[in-house]
Amino acid sequence: MGYAAHRAVQIGLSPLGSVENVRTAKHAATLYTIQLGLNLAWMPLFFGLRRPIEATVDIVTLLGVNTYLTSLYFSIDEVAGWCMVPYLGWLGFATYLCAGSGYLNNWDLKDKEVVAKKE
Repeated sequence: MGYAAHRAVQIGLSPLGSVENVRTAKHAATLYTIQLGLNLAWMPLFFGLRRPIEATVDIVTLLGVNTYLTSLYFSIDEVAGWCMVPYLGWLGFATYLCAGSGYLNNWDLKDKEVVAKKE
């Protein structure tokens, strides 16, 4: 993910590139920052606050942003685009797990405290 962003920005902002590539690279860099924030927000939403609905909305948004980001990377540099494909696969699986966990727990994790057994 980081390498893909590095490649896309370096190639997109190259002085030898077109004006359209520069515009696309800047847009992609902004989206990359947004997706980092969404990525950072997911764990506290799901595990800390136990809010599976909000966490699922967050990760579905994260998946959408990264899908669009991947298409932008492909338009700048094919290698950068392909570097994002495994991450999209992981996000798809993580989205399934997040939504499945919420669904199986009736979208309420508040009373699901794990009690450690003392010996």
